[in-house]
Amino acid sequence: MADIARLTEVIKPEAEALGFELVRVKLTGSDEERVLQIMAEDPATGQLVVDQCMALSRRISAEIDALEEQGEELIAGAYNLEVSSPGIDRPLTRLKDFSQWTGFEARISLADKIDGKRNLHGILKGVEGDTITIEDRKAGTVEVGFDLIHAAKLMLTNDLIAATKPLDMTGADEVEEIPAEEKADD
Repeated sequence: MADIARLTEVIKPEAEALGFELVRVKLTGSDEERVLQIMAEDPATGQLVVDQCMALSRRISAEIDALEEQGEELIAGAYNLEVSSPGIDRPLTRLKDFSQWTGFEARISLADKIDGKRNLHGILKGVEGDTITIEDRKAGTVEVGFDLIHAAKLMLTNDLIAATKPLDMTGADEVEEIPAEEKADD
């Protein structure tokens, strides 16, 4: 099993060198189907465009390869590297994410139950210190310590869509689609 903390330690400086903020490092799957997922954002836009994803992917690959050549095995076996923007219904992984998205609908999964609830769904009300307040649809106002959150993400709503900056499609026109009949010949 890979050490996510160590991977984050290696990947974060590579993202920062390009002026990006690391949002999440996650390894999913098993055996030959593993994916190392890196989410990052440009602080100016809250997203990454295709060229930025490619640049970060190349830096991360080069750094992991260099460390492996020195004898450090960060991930045993084969895996696919996936670098992306967090998207509109983004994961909330940092305290600043909860603060920035106060007033929007989110879903929070807790590591342990609080008042009999492990899952909260409602409007983020704010952050004070390390405590997030959410107006849960069923439980009302709930305060949760950041360290008790297993996973959290924004919910795709019309309000969220209206509030987010338009996606930059730079580089997307360079993607070439292969007609279905050519795919069949492969």
